[in-house]
Amino acid sequence: MSNGFIFTSESVSQGHPDKVSDQVSDGVLDALLAQDPTSRCACETLCTTDYLLMAGEIRTNASVDFEAVARDVIRDIGYVSEDIGFNADTCKVESRLHEQSADIAMGVDAAGAGDQGLMFGYACNQTPELMPLPIALSHRILNVLTDLRKSGDVNWLRPDSKSQVSIQYENGKAKAITAIVVSTQHAGSVSQADIRDYILSKVVPQTVPAELLNSATQYHINPTGNFEIGGPHGDCGLTGRKIIVDTYGGWGRHGGGAFSGKDSTKVDRSAAYMARYVAKNIVASGLADECEVQLAYAIGVADPVSIRVDTSGTAKVDEAKLEAAVREIFPLTPQGIIEHLQLRRPIFRKTAAGGHFGRNDPDFTWEATDKAEALKQAAN
Repeated sequence: MSNGFIFTSESVSQGHPDKVSDQVSDGVLDALLAQDPTSRCACETLCTTDYLLMAGEIRTNASVDFEAVARDVIRDIGYVSEDIGFNADTCKVESRLHEQSADIAMGVDAAGAGDQGLMFGYACNQTPELMPLPIALSHRILNVLTDLRKSGDVNWLRPDSKSQVSIQYENGKAKAITAIVVSTQHAGSVSQADIRDYILSKVVPQTVPAELLNSATQYHINPTGNFEIGGPHGDCGLTGRKIIVDTYGGWGRHGGGAFSGKDSTKVDRSAAYMARYVAKNIVASGLADECEVQLAYAIGVADPVSIRVDTSGTAKVDEAKLEAAVREIFPLTPQGIIEHLQLRRPIFRKTAAGGHFGRNDPDFTWEATDKAEALKQAAN
């Protein structure tokens, strides 16, 4: 990247239609894992006005009421009334989930990867959670907005919202926020002026470092005006359409697949979590200021076909030494990843809104930095 540039990332709330779909898909996965930790799941969800469809493949000994799972997720998000176009208790819900292909199961049963693919993990020292600052701030804005909505701080906030933060960098360091965009669904009883005042007084001060704001910072609050029609009523939602929101906001690369609805034999998910774990520990160890890790797999084959560590020139040791240390310290087969990161637990629905990375939650085992010291010793 050049010495001076502006970088932008966005986030979307749990009420965004694509995130509704992600959370239902991961709700199905969690329900299966709660009864049968060895369940296989690839659940895709579509939602639109008054309608939700689940489809895909499962293999399990669990007995799950998928319709009830979907309605519980929709209800928890906050879609509980007819006047916002989507109601957990009255929308039509259908399931077209069926048995997993025996061809796929054969390779996975032999402890191989559930599919071919390439996955990336990234970390940098821009924030305490070792995430790029634009996506971290975008998530924080919506987390606070969601907390305010669910606490009943005002009665006009609705579940669907989006945020976006643009940051000016000089010599790799954040210097100023040039623009903040927040669009939130709302009741018809509130004015746009009141919405703007609320966001600028209650949300921005809690989430954005004051030292990065200045008189030139632009604020776009509901820039198109009214946003009363939202959620699945305003736009069709699909699982897996917000993968850049799920990961690094475009700062770090994303591999070939989405996460939600997939059990951890699918390396799209588990290897992306492991790659983040590896990259975060490298940065936490002080061996690099930023790090991107790529892992790649072949279906039915346990060991990765390639491992790459890229520190963008910030490494304190040779990158070949880092790659050797990664191979030595981290279990990189699908089974090893699942066991080390404890990925057979029903913990995934909460990953499906607010990002899969940079979260301070003990269930997010891939966010631990417990291998930093071992890496430092191995690399040196």
